[in-house]
Amino acid sequence: MNENSLKKKLSKLNIGGLRYFDSIGSTNDEALAWATDNARDLSIVIADEQTQGRGRLNRKWFTPQGSALAFSLILRPSASLRPHLSRTVGLAALSIAESCRMLGLAPQIKWPNDILLNGKKTAGILIETVWSGEHVDSVVVGMGINIQSDSVPPEEFLQFPATSLEDEIKKETPAREDILYNILSSFINWRARLDTNELMNAWEEILAFRGEQVQVSGGSEIVATGKLLGLESDGSLCLLDANDNSITVRFGDVSLRPAA
Repeated sequence: MNENSLKKKLSKLNIGGLRYFDSIGSTNDEALAWATDNARDLSIVIADEQTQGRGRLNRKWFTPQGSALAFSLILRPSASLRPHLSRTVGLAALSIAESCRMLGLAPQIKWPNDILLNGKKTAGILIETVWSGEHVDSVVVGMGINIQSDSVPPEEFLQFPATSLEDEIKKETPAREDILYNILSSFINWRARLDTNELMNAWEEILAFRGEQVQVSGGSEIVATGKLLGLESDGSLCLLDANDNSITVRFGDVSLRPAA
């Protein structure tokens, strides 16, 4: 993967701009800086290697050279889509999930921001927002996907079991440019339906642990425990507790796991 191969592959998509790096600290940091410097909508920052990649809750994201996809999209939301920006993580997750389906896999979305294959984390999403006063100026959508086996961190560094596309498809993995193209193509198509029930239904349909007992934790504390019913219209999680009371879990510094 290099800048020329990416430009050639992505030429059919209406992206706003491309910045490619052989190595970078964090694609999200670069995208946030570019967003404040008049980056166009759907501009992308991509790197072959990240040395300071990060996920939610300030966790490190492992991106060794030549083995993964690490990129960040800059979005300039239209007025009509601004009320639905809380669905952006679902939009990104669906886009990655569809690219996995193209490889014959059966992905699930672990709320709010992980993609699972066979119950193991394969990709993660980090959403960060640039504000202008009280209004959202731009949204940066960072995505990291484990492509080759050596993109999976050593087990002692894992918060949740992890895998890669190579491990799951058990055959030659497509070029990273091809996988990126499929993700971006899906992202553009779903983005046009961000305000629809169609997107929410598709997200909920592949929601991991639906109908199962789960626990939601924030740091070392358990925030909620209950049966996972599905999603609210804004993408929040809906649980049913032991007393048959409905619980809504908003986005935040929380993580979800099956109940022990």
